[in-house]
Amino acid sequence: MSNLSHFNTDGHAKMTDVSEKASTLREAIATGNVFVNSDTFKIITQGTSKKGDVLAVAQVAGIMAVKRTPDLIPMCHPISITGVDISFTPDEIQSNIKITATVRSKGETGVEMEALTAVSVTALTIYDMCKSVQKDIEISNIRLLKKSGGKSGDYVIPAKVSAVCISEQKGTIKIPVPEIRVTANYGIEGDAHAGEGIRQVSLLAEESADKLRSKIPNLKPGAFAENILTNGICLHELPIGTKLSIGEALLEITQIGKECHNTGCTIKTQTGECVMPKEGIFATILKSGIIKPNDFVRVESGKWKVES
Repeated sequence: MSNLSHFNTDGHAKMTDVSEKASTLREAIATGNVFVNSDTFKIITQGTSKKGDVLAVAQVAGIMAVKRTPDLIPMCHPISITGVDISFTPDEIQSNIKITATVRSKGETGVEMEALTAVSVTALTIYDMCKSVQKDIEISNIRLLKKSGGKSGDYVIPAKVSAVCISEQKGTIKIPVPEIRVTANYGIEGDAHAGEGIRQVSLLAEESADKLRSKIPNLKPGAFAENILTNGICLHELPIGTKLSIGEALLEITQIGKECHNTGCTIKTQTGECVMPKEGIFATILKSGIIKPNDFVRVESGKWKVES
């Protein structure tokens, strides 16, 4: 136990000595979700709570929590915070308020705990502001997304699949399904667009879809005709030829973006733009397998090797 930084040689708790560490710019980004019912979601997003503006109060609470983190977490060092930003992404379909906290500091130790504390207290404040109208509010998925600076270097949470979708007939909207089975040099079994060619599967990042959710908050997975929706990876910045292992399968990027021939596209009509022609990608299947939500998405370097 003595090799853990928060224990001394006698096995007793201590605060880690950071005197010899270099002072560097450090940043941490954390996120979390608050799931409510549809009525509570409207109260939050429309600002009609009797207690006041829920998100504005929660935002201030999160910022205050960052400054009090050492008072809450015993072994955290008091540090000089240089910046805090807390933002919200409402999702009407899931009645979910996504919280993102970014914390910066120049010092000898990181700000991961400050970012996580910010998200936690922000979420708890939303609960407190809304508990009179809903008791079963769910707070979940509080986690560190990324951090930079310090001896340990950068960390980014692994990318994952957030949804998989198919359309059984061409010309119909793609719908989310529990899983898809992809076949090498063919595409998705049961999907009308499967077949030989370079566009066997379409992929889109949640980060791209989020650009239009402020204008159309009820966008569902598959709305942009994507088969696979990912989270945590900027797909359209990957070069053609990049290999992605997703779940059991291996894909190779063959095309980035496409020409939109549908002048009556609902998304483009409502927002003036559609992200799929610019930021959607297409791929062929190199290795068959099943892909489902929460599967990891990994960029493979060098030759693909199948683990035994």
